[in-house]
Amino acid sequence: MIKNVIFDFDGTLADTAKGIVRTELETFRQMGLPEPSREQMTYAIGLPLEQSLKMVAGLDDERAAKAAAIYRRIFFDIATPHITLFPGVEDTLELLDGRGVTMAIATSRGTDSLGGIIDAFNLRRHFRMILTAGSGLAPKPSPAMVLRILDQLGLDATQTLVVGDTTFDLMMGQGAGCRVCGVSYGNHSRQKLASVAPDYIIDEFRELASIAAPTGVSREG
Repeated sequence: MIKNVIFDFDGTLADTAKGIVRTELETFRQMGLPEPSREQMTYAIGLPLEQSLKMVAGLDDERAAKAAAIYRRIFFDIATPHITLFPGVEDTLELLDGRGVTMAIATSRGTDSLGGIIDAFNLRRHFRMILTAGSGLAPKPSPAMVLRILDQLGLDATQTLVVGDTTFDLMMGQGAGCRVCGVSYGNHSRQKLASVAPDYIIDEFRELASIAAPTGVSREG
């Protein structure tokens, strides 16, 4: 039985792609760089920011650091109006909470950035632990963040599901010995997700209700 769920954030819980793309485009414009394709930008979502910018625009370390500084400075003004939760996220998190499922977040997003978004949607109360790019741990697809969550919360990897929208998320969970679930509505296609042989692929967030604690045992009994 799945008793614990560790979520990615961008592309899994929140639809941030439009805001991220708009922010990256403005960053590249301010730096006088060519405009990458949307496909290039969305594919790299889920990686740490500087690594993502390097991949998308072919930047060296120095220019990637400059681009990341610009991105962070302008992100909230440009991206926030375009960020929404995916359908079913709020209701399903409430349901899993009621079943006593232990939930956490492992994300490549920065601590301040993530905090602003999850607090705007009142999501923090659902998660026992949140690890971000500010944790100092090796980035996805390394299993380091998941292993830290398992260790600190005393969770059994065989009873833990890692949920994400990219192969980076799925490989992170697999490396930690967890079962993994791809979501097809995010930044990597169903075909791309299937290439790493996840245990599950779902098309709607609500489908998690049939995977995590499916017996419906509540906190009260």
